[in-house]
Amino acid sequence: MKRVSKVTAGFLLLMSLLVLTETYSQKIQTDKNQKEATSFTQKANNDLLSYLPFADKTDYENAKRGLIATIPEGNIKDAKGNVVYDMKQYDFIKGTAPATTNPSLWRQSELNSINGLFEVKKGSIYQIRGFDLANMTLIVGKTGWIIIDPLLSPETSKAGLALANEKIGKRPVAAIIITHSHIDHFGGIRGVVDEKDVKSGKIPIYVPEGFFDHSISENVMGGNTMGRRASYMYGNLLPKDAKGTLGTGLGQTTSTGLAGILDGTVKISKLSGEQKTVDGLKVEFIYTPESEAPAEMMFYFPELKAFCQSEDLTHTLHNLYTLRGAQVRNGQKWSAYIDLALAKWGDDVEFSFASHHWPTWDNKNIKPYWEKQRDLYRFIHDQTLRLANEGYTPIEIAEMLKLPESLDKEFFSRGYYGTLSHNVRAQYQLYFGWFDGNPSNLNKLTPEDAGKKYVEFMGGADNLLSNAKKSYDKGEYRWVAEVVSHLVFADPKNQDGRNLLADAYEQLGYAAESGPWRNFYLSGATELRNGVKVLPSPDTAGPDMVRGMSTDLFFNFLAMKFKGTEADAAAMKYNFNIVLPDVNEKVALIVENGVVNPRIGGSVKDNVTATITINRSDLNKVSLKEASFADLLKSKSIKIEGDQNAFTSFLGKIDSFNFWFNIVEP
Repeated sequence: MKRVSKVTAGFLLLMSLLVLTETYSQKIQTDKNQKEATSFTQKANNDLLSYLPFADKTDYENAKRGLIATIPEGNIKDAKGNVVYDMKQYDFIKGTAPATTNPSLWRQSELNSINGLFEVKKGSIYQIRGFDLANMTLIVGKTGWIIIDPLLSPETSKAGLALANEKIGKRPVAAIIITHSHIDHFGGIRGVVDEKDVKSGKIPIYVPEGFFDHSISENVMGGNTMGRRASYMYGNLLPKDAKGTLGTGLGQTTSTGLAGILDGTVKISKLSGEQKTVDGLKVEFIYTPESEAPAEMMFYFPELKAFCQSEDLTHTLHNLYTLRGAQVRNGQKWSAYIDLALAKWGDDVEFSFASHHWPTWDNKNIKPYWEKQRDLYRFIHDQTLRLANEGYTPIEIAEMLKLPESLDKEFFSRGYYGTLSHNVRAQYQLYFGWFDGNPSNLNKLTPEDAGKKYVEFMGGADNLLSNAKKSYDKGEYRWVAEVVSHLVFADPKNQDGRNLLADAYEQLGYAAESGPWRNFYLSGATELRNGVKVLPSPDTAGPDMVRGMSTDLFFNFLAMKFKGTEADAAAMKYNFNIVLPDVNEKVALIVENGVVNPRIGGSVKDNVTATITINRSDLNKVSLKEASFADLLKSKSIKIEGDQNAFTSFLGKIDSFNFWFNIVEP
């Protein structure tokens, strides 16, 4: 080998260092503009076109079958003229999918956009679809309408009922059936019934056991965070266009009226099934808790050969964990409930309809649909547990697991709402919690602290961005999202980092088949580019929710909001007795060690700091921000015997949550 002189070697070393330094310090220029789909994104989307049976138009036929009419103006307004739901906002979803959309999600969104009043079974079963996120079903009973799931807002349910009365013939409401404890299925109840008719027993409301408590607690205890994350999940911050939200996959979007709630008058609690007569029709119920909701039920009309699937059978892979945040659902139980329905009614059913999407007709179509949906949830549950027992972690299993092609190629098994990826992790969490067993994940640094270390290890922000841009140019968007997020948490003012991370999120959103995944990615991109836009905060606990809170839940909610981490709050040692004369209840609040312990129905006898007498109705006004404690003291609506200053100091340590907290930055 020819020897190189010392001069030449030195020159080559110098040049190498100069090149390295130039590469090391290269400045990446980015911008805030929305981008088009890259060639990598387009390829990912185009691959689905040849994999899935897009030529099969059965779903389109079923989604349009039985259409009677819709609202000509294409929107629903409240009493003040504000639009509560706009059916026309998704009119752009027609024809061939643009490059910036996943063609499978585009197809699903087009189907979900079909709206109106539909006849499911001639002369007896009708549905309102596309007036809200969920469906409202109307059954012709002996004396009037049996309404199943009166939507999310009173305005939308009222408009749906009015359309049915106009086109089919006016009938009174004879009964309400609420399938489960999610607000899009009961929030519009005041649009179709008067509370006095429920209290008098004129209109019964059938609900699954635990409906009222689960409905209220979900919207109160975790309501602020769930609401903020829901703004991402449902794409509320995004434009409705080919670069924005296409809907949720489960339905298009939520209405914006003030949701209410009325408790059920008939509770269904038997898994094995129980039969009721509802306005002259026999109904066979099965209780399905811990499936799609903590309190849920499905039911069969034997005289109509019609089955209400609730939300346990839909035209999508559903959530075993919802990205807005909620209790993890049990795929094994979910599957078993569908199998129970198969065993009881699978040979007889001819009409199968759900609280979302379009129905399925004829036993030859219904039975295989039920069987594959049953197997879908069982496969995810069992294979996750099998691989976990072989030592694989949730991230590894989510990457490894693929559905059998017999399930994967069915449109009703595709991940439009839930996804195989995050449902796998949900089943792992159900059994093993958040920890994957790896000690390095036991006590991780905060995103901000870790971000600074990652940036330091990667040679600084410019070097990190330079390498990340190379990965972006190769279509490695998941890696770019992971690595550049560290930079944003280390230095949220680094606009080039924010822009590149937004670009990566955007491409991931364009390729996402799941409506919520698309909405999360694109919402994150929007806030990275433009910051958090503070809008009027959604009300997660309206008047019905606050009034419906049990005394137990009300004071546990108050206790949760106590700022026990602050030194002066942790030093407080108080015993308060609360008397609620209008509901004839009492509560003791024991405040010490940074904790508030409510003792419901009891009182403290020794070392009482103060006794507070206040009507529960006035406490509700405080919760609804219709009054303050200062107002109540001034009006003498509250009476305090003892140390008033201590009670005032205690109230000063009750937190008030900021809805528009950061998600994609510190």
